[in-house]
Amino acid sequence: MDHALRRARLLARLPELQVDAFLVAHLPNVRYLSGYSGSNGQLVLSGADSVFLTDGRYAEQSRREVPDLGRVIYANDWIEKLKEACERLRVGRLGFESEYTTFKAYEDLGKVVGERAPLKDEVGRLRWSKDAEELALMAEAQALSDGAFEAVLGKLREGMTERDLSLKLQWEMLGDGADGVAFETIAAFGENAAEPHHFTTDRALRRGDVVKMDFGAVHQGYHADMTRTVAFGEPPKELRNIYEVVREAQQSGLDAVRAGITGGDADRAARAVIEGAGYGEAFSHSLGHGVGLEVHEGPTLRSGGEDVLPEGAVVTVEPGIYLPGLGGVRIEDMVEVTADGCRSMPSATKELLVL
Repeated sequence: MDHALRRARLLARLPELQVDAFLVAHLPNVRYLSGYSGSNGQLVLSGADSVFLTDGRYAEQSRREVPDLGRVIYANDWIEKLKEACERLRVGRLGFESEYTTFKAYEDLGKVVGERAPLKDEVGRLRWSKDAEELALMAEAQALSDGAFEAVLGKLREGMTERDLSLKLQWEMLGDGADGVAFETIAAFGENAAEPHHFTTDRALRRGDVVKMDFGAVHQGYHADMTRTVAFGEPPKELRNIYEVVREAQQSGLDAVRAGITGGDADRAARAVIEGAGYGEAFSHSLGHGVGLEVHEGPTLRSGGEDVLPEGAVVTVEPGIYLPGLGGVRIEDMVEVTADGCRSMPSATKELLVL
């Protein structure tokens, strides 16, 4: 990946932002701009030069992963090393990531430079559009997720618990080569599927339950996110009916997604189907979100949302209907936004499977 080109795009914005340098400390943004994958690291980007800072645990890792930047290794007080770097680079006004900076860190920056300038989502916006290398990594993360879904379908057994299924999904992804899981895997049976983000329990699987699975693999830092709902035996008639409503709503959302529309436009297209079927209040969350180095990033697809979807973005389309005491259905695909539509990344079927 061309990290230097990414940094150059950000550096070109510094005069407009009226800062001498930009401190980047949010780790997904650090990775995007440098390739560094450790758990502690900061970048100072300026037109004069750029510097990477980390602690001694990552001296060798950063040497391998960030070979094209000057590196500063510190023991404890990174603020003092940051001050030295800013003095060397003649930084008077330092930009920082306002949404990821604590009040203490803000106070500490006052000891570093004369002026602090809060900047909002500058790197995040660059990350919205994925390049070919990023799309390839996300396709692999999605393939690992698809494989896990197919593998567990044949392992559903009466009496197994939600926790059992969650662990099986994770094991399949990790066993096939995933670096990790994108988030805590959700497995929800029967009435528990009425909770959009259910906390997995020891509830046992019974005939007639719907089974909602929300999960994803991580491959070289890039995430996948998908949801499928299946039935273990014949489900209640209303749940079968709402499955078809959700599937139609998702297709309407997919049909709306293309470069240049707003996230609100896509949300409205899917939500109209659910509202038309009389379940508007049962669709209680936004339609989707961006995915990449984080499982939740921009742009967002939500009611009234003004984020304009760029070509190359990867977003989820995930409508759902949730009926307390009965169950719920969600279907979620990651899609690549294209100039004239979108390309769904999962291969797993969206037909209702009755197992």
